[in-house]
Amino acid sequence: MNRSELLLSLAKKKILILDGAMGTMIQRYKLSEEDFRTPELANHPKPLKGNNDLLSLSKPEIIKAIHAAYLEAGSDIIETNTFSGTSIAQEDYGLRHLAYDINFHSAKIARKVADEFTAKNPEKPRFVAGALGPTNKTASISPDVNDPGFRAITFDQLSEAYKEQVRGLLDGGADILLVETIFDTLNAKAALFAIQEVFEERGLPLSPEEGGIPVMISGTITDASGRTLSGQNTEAFLISVSHVPLFSVGLNCALGAKELRPYLKVIADNAPFYVSAYPNAGLPNEFGLYDQGAEEMANQIEEFLKEGHVNILGGCCGTTPEHIAAIAKIAEKYQPRKLEFEQKEDE
Repeated sequence: MNRSELLLSLAKKKILILDGAMGTMIQRYKLSEEDFRTPELANHPKPLKGNNDLLSLSKPEIIKAIHAAYLEAGSDIIETNTFSGTSIAQEDYGLRHLAYDINFHSAKIARKVADEFTAKNPEKPRFVAGALGPTNKTASISPDVNDPGFRAITFDQLSEAYKEQVRGLLDGGADILLVETIFDTLNAKAALFAIQEVFEERGLPLSPEEGGIPVMISGTITDASGRTLSGQNTEAFLISVSHVPLFSVGLNCALGAKELRPYLKVIADNAPFYVSAYPNAGLPNEFGLYDQGAEEMANQIEEFLKEGHVNILGGCCGTTPEHIAAIAKIAEKYQPRKLEFEQKEDE
């Protein structure tokens, strides 16, 4: 049984647990500008502090420790430290040339620690999800209010950047590809197109049921209107990405579990794929910080479980290993949402 088959087998039996926030954990280290610089970047002209993806090169031991903390807390799947790993996002720091290396080494770090935990407990295999963030540009909306037809990025530019990221993640050992925090579905479509192009390059099946690399999609609802930043409601978002044989589709970020619940229900009621949710630890306070504790968040997430809406659970902004441990503990009491063919098999 290969890794994809093993993941599919587990998804039928249990609710899979993702990790929590990488950035929240990195903030605990109170890092300086120097911590973000490798020897080769000692004289780099631009400030690098805050480029968390770069820590996979400059401070890999910190990233490994964070991954290990989430695995100790019960995560089945850890995400690579590559949320801003495209050449497009790295251009802000003058580091677009490091995009492949960042993704390759981030995946290698996650792969190593996941394998260590699997070796210690083969009954609980751990998986690595290569994280593809939304980039810092949108293909659907003009950044210039005086020129609504202007676009800061094209579909082809996004696709090329995502291809480079996908190659690095796969070469580094990612089991899954996770296109996450989607605020513009056109960006996500560029990522999906890039993934399919790389799969074809490498002779990989497009479907996880055929042994291909599973692909997860996670959108973000930006406010109480239930729409993405580019204006789609939840059902329209789902329809827009359903042309790809996905492993899962879901929502993350922007909202806490309580606020996410009605939009997650729309996904669960309509998606022909597994459903994921990894909300923030509540809504941010006036200082941009997240006050919701682990037990309160887990209790809110339990409503997803009671209603049978999810297959994969984790946490986004403000969440920590404590949050993930509480979510994992509650999730053990519930069965995962069944796909239509699984329901028929049970009849």
